[in-house]
Amino acid sequence: MRQGAPPPPAPPATAVRSPWRRACSLLPRWPLVLPVHGALLLGACSLSARCWAGSLWLFKDPCAAPNEGFCSAVQTEAGVAGRPGLGTGILVASDSGAVELWELDKNQTLIVSEFCKYEHDDIMSTVSVLSSGTQVLLCHACFSLSFTAHSGQVTCVTASPHKDSMFLLCGEDNRILLWGTRCPKPALQMGCTASGYLPTSLAWHPQQSEVFVFGVVSGTVSLVNTKSARCALSSAVHSCVTGLVFAPRRIPFLATISEDCSLAVLDSELSEVFRSQAHRDFVRDATWSPLNHSLLTTVGWDHQVIHHILPTEPLAALGPKSVSE
Repeated sequence: MRQGAPPPPAPPATAVRSPWRRACSLLPRWPLVLPVHGALLLGACSLSARCWAGSLWLFKDPCAAPNEGFCSAVQTEAGVAGRPGLGTGILVASDSGAVELWELDKNQTLIVSEFCKYEHDDIMSTVSVLSSGTQVLLCHACFSLSFTAHSGQVTCVTASPHKDSMFLLCGEDNRILLWGTRCPKPALQMGCTASGYLPTSLAWHPQQSEVFVFGVVSGTVSLVNTKSARCALSSAVHSCVTGLVFAPRRIPFLATISEDCSLAVLDSELSEVFRSQAHRDFVRDATWSPLNHSLLTTVGWDHQVIHHILPTEPLAALGPKSVSE
């Protein structure tokens, strides 16, 4: 280099980003901690050029998510939809209208595709496996369920963990139906939506076979006993409830998520014991750890995977906000 000559220009800096956040394109749709293995399975979608793709990410250590250096991942045929069903394998609903079955290998390090079957001509929204583990409920955007009694699109379906022939449906006709395929009258309307608000989510109580909860667009969460088909308790929690997940063992905690970017955990009286606003966009889904009962994982449209540690002792009860139906 000549004396006094300017130094050569430095090479342009190269930004190193996690693929999880690259170009803000990879959106996590649901987390699921596998009850047998304790591993965390994440379903995600991304837009690459004009292709809407999906992927599954397996983390043996759930707390390592979403660091891609600690996982194995596979690409699905199209974007993955709602929370998968757990039967003999992992059933994943697809935005292409297909249902895909995936299995873990013996070392729990690879996700292997078993089959992919097209059941519908539109986006598959929900998969719910009956308690026998051999039959599955498929819900899609075009014609809902083939045997539905709803006059509008089905918004949520959930199978009873206690009775193999029983499941719940709610739809845009503001109705909640209890289905019993072995009953003389298979569809029974729950008289708990007189308020006229659209029900968005359902969840069975994991220990009480006659009890379930539902959330509506107004942000209210209600507890219902199917024997009376009436709301036993209601509480205003969010501006709009989009998901409900019971803790599998830490009964009776209930995680509720919302489009107001918040997560709230309720006790058996629907009193708030924990709230987090760590997400900066809609909270998409949540899952409880079957191994660490204080660990709750959420994902959101802000591309974040957040692990929440709940207090070991419940906070002082704030009291539910009763809502007249």
